[in-house]
Amino acid sequence: MQASDRFNINSQLEHLQAKYVGTGHADLNRFEWAVNIQRDSYASYVGHYPMLAYFAVAENESIGRERYNFMQMNIVLLEVAWCGWLDGLLLLLLFFFFLFWFEL
Repeated sequence: MQASDRFNINSQLEHLQAKYVGTGHADLNRFEWAVNIQRDSYASYVGHYPMLAYFAVAENESIGRERYNFMQMNIVLLEVAWCGWLDGLLLLLLFFFFLFWFEL
């Protein structure tokens, strides 16, 4: 592999990282990466009807309720990403506590 090939690969990687948020970058820590993966997964579940129907049947809920739950979890993940790590963890734990306590 020549130096020009390495430069070309690195420039392509930088281009992908600038274009797509989920590909990460050098300063991305493990927690932010996990939040990106979860957020992308929830958005994919909402966008693909067969997957949403599968989750609705598995949890014995309506498709609309499952869509709402995934969108709510996505909002919580956005709030977690904006808060600090410990504040976000506390917020996430409180959300799941109320989610299961009141069985939304």
